Amino acid sequence: MPPLAEVALVFLRLGVTAFGGPAAHVAMMEAEVVQRRKWMTRERFLDLFGAASLIPGPSSSELAVFIGWERAGALGLVVAGICFVLPAALISAAIAEAYVRYHEVPRVMGVLYGIKPVVIAIVISALVALAPKALKSSPRLVVIALVAAIASFFRVEAIFVLAGAGMLALATRSLESRTYAIVPLPLLFATFAKIGALVFGSGYVLLAFLRDELVVRHAWIDERMLVDAVAVGQVSPGPVFTTATFIGYVLRGGPGAAVATIGIFLPGFVLVGLVRRYVTKIRDSASASAFFDGVNAASLALMGVVALDLGRTAIVDLATCATAIVAFACIIRLRSNAAWLVLGGAIVGLLHGR
Repeated sequence: MPPLAEVALVFLRLGVTAFGGPAAHVAMMEAEVVQRRKWMTRERFLDLFGAASLIPGPSSSELAVFIGWERAGALGLVVAGICFVLPAALISAAIAEAYVRYHEVPRVMGVLYGIKPVVIAIVISALVALAPKALKSSPRLVVIALVAAIASFFRVEAIFVLAGAGMLALATRSLESRTYAIVPLPLLFATFAKIGALVFGSGYVLLAFLRDELVVRHAWIDERMLVDAVAVGQVSPGPVFTTATFIGYVLRGGPGAAVATIGIFLPGFVLVGLVRRYVTKIRDSASASAFFDGVNAASLALMGVVALDLGRTAIVDLATCATAIVAFACIIRLRSNAAWLVLGGAIVGLLHGR
């Protein structure tokens, strides 16, 4: 199969099945492109993950774009990003249509009941696989990862955690139905492009930016709709940033959904295109490489904290605990495809809801 077709197939499937937010997306990408398809080494994957974490925009989508470029060149960059984002955007638009018509978000908690524990297992398995490469058996990097995890636990912004970890590694390397106003489409695009260019880390910090721009500054939506929009982004597969699709649809229908989606994701495509050529050169510099080691260790720590936070809400009884354990065992022992495990979790959730 041609590399471009492989990229399209892989990220289209991930776009449909990657529930659980950025940490789960990274875990599923690692399982697919490193373990299963061997497109790159774990070290290279970690470097791309670190670079995606350091530039503004949706980090998991930017990681997909990085991987697409690595595998199939500049066209792969575009195809990977579109295939990863499009399924979630379409699902969010469909939910927005139901929201506009019935004034509430459709109930999907039965499906999520089974999917969430599987997501936890996927994230933990990725941590197990990536930790040896990210930490390099270095006590110094282990300490940096622990400090990053503690900072993240106390809600320090992700970009400060990552940058601080990089600086610390560099410094220590020698040691070891409301009616809303009609929104002009160009202004809608500019607003979401601004958000996409300024949000660092992941979709988990998106809420504050959306509130400042859409509720406080422009008064296009209210607090209730903002919460509903973020909820849709959380329960849909793929990147959480497709919250923009939902809001754009509610404000201006189909054209608004398209404009908002393109606006929020476009900066990430551009930034990856600009930064990607320097990732290898950075590794060739001793100082920059030490900085990257710290960023990678901190990125792994942030994934661990996210897994802990998700686990508190996902594993709530014996059934969800058993689902998580079985999924983890399937990943570690049988190398099961994460997409099938997510489907199995959805079936468990549906059966539990009956």
